[in-house]
Amino acid sequence: MGERTIIVIGSAEVAHEALIEKGREFASRPRENTTRNIFSSNKFTVNSAVYGAEWRALRRNMVSGMLSTSRLREFSRARMRAMDRFVARMRAEAASASGDGGPSVWVLRNARFAVFCILLDMTFGLLDLDEAHIVRVDAVMKRVLLATAVRMDDYLPFLRPLFWRQQRQALAVRREQVDTLLPLINRRRAILRDIKQRHSDYDIDDVVAPFSYLDSLLDDLRVEGRGDVAANDGLLVTLCAELINAGTDTTATAIEWAVARIVDSPSVQARLHAEVMDHVGDARPVDDKDTDAMPYLQAFVKELLRKHPPTYFSLTHAAVQPGSKLAGYDIPTDANLDIFLPTISEDPKLWDRPTEFDPDRFLAGGETADITGSAGIRMIPFGAGRRICPGLAMGITHIALMVARMVQAFQWSAHPSQPKLDFKDRVEFTVVMDRPLLAAVKPRNLSF
Repeated sequence: MGERTIIVIGSAEVAHEALIEKGREFASRPRENTTRNIFSSNKFTVNSAVYGAEWRALRRNMVSGMLSTSRLREFSRARMRAMDRFVARMRAEAASASGDGGPSVWVLRNARFAVFCILLDMTFGLLDLDEAHIVRVDAVMKRVLLATAVRMDDYLPFLRPLFWRQQRQALAVRREQVDTLLPLINRRRAILRDIKQRHSDYDIDDVVAPFSYLDSLLDDLRVEGRGDVAANDGLLVTLCAELINAGTDTTATAIEWAVARIVDSPSVQARLHAEVMDHVGDARPVDDKDTDAMPYLQAFVKELLRKHPPTYFSLTHAAVQPGSKLAGYDIPTDANLDIFLPTISEDPKLWDRPTEFDPDRFLAGGETADITGSAGIRMIPFGAGRRICPGLAMGITHIALMVARMVQAFQWSAHPSQPKLDFKDRVEFTVVMDRPLLAAVKPRNLSF
């Protein structure tokens, strides 16, 4: 494609060879385009870094500092606060829209806001940001995603002079990103200084979280060759933005597909609701500890990720050094190695009735799928091997919790103003529904 060599893997066997059997050989990333280098601080992120000491330091810090099981538990309060806001927003939107066709909500917009709130809390630990401020930050982060979209000159560099306006716009968006996130970074810095000077915990629980991802960047991250990361505002903005952007649209997109499947199948919705009622009832909100004990909900999430992975392709891999072979072919070090997910997750050799949406396939006695790919690749929505997405556990936790809260709070159905539901998709940053989902909702009677 232009000056780039792009190799597409479409089978589970070759994907397993590349990601698991020869995981170290294909654990790097190819060169970035000019625009993405701006927003990644020349590949200084967990996702974009080439394989080596820098990547290991960044990944180790992200996992231990934010995405480990113990750290995720510490942010249960942030999740519950965001879920309460999420349900309240949908109730308000449904009430205001009840005049024409009954109460309704735009699913993706509300889901995206809820996930963004959680990740903003986790990244900066600032709990008192009002909705208007959050919306402004979210708008800037959306512009970042648009600015990094693939362009023709990524593949035909001789055309780059023709794209000077887009490059200038990208630089302007980067400045806006820094100007938007740096005040949040500096505020958290000031809070940490205050805590250290007073030798005590910050005593305003509703304002400040006891820990954030930023804290690990300021205190623990050491990367050879990059100087003092904590003193480099640009690097801090880049790393904070990575955590927020990587987890927002992927999770929100999954929620829209989840509601579409719930609307399309009343029996699936009834079973999800019954499971929530059996485990929790209507006296309190369901939380993430509850969802771990709900087998049908967990099977629903697995089937959702099998049928609707966040992207068509996993993040691009590259050979670490010359001489690597894959399926008997020589793989150049500058080649893009892409894994196409749908042909794996819907392979009739691997799955029974692969085109059907059926959560029961994952219940006891049914089919199995190691979502990490280690025990055999059948579905890898988060990638696999050494470069598997470190946010896998967080993503599954958020999807399960949001689905459970949505069926606990509302009964969902097709909106009469909308055409017949279909499952056509299109690519934005993630794979979204071709027609955004407007769903009818009926609030359930709850005791809280």
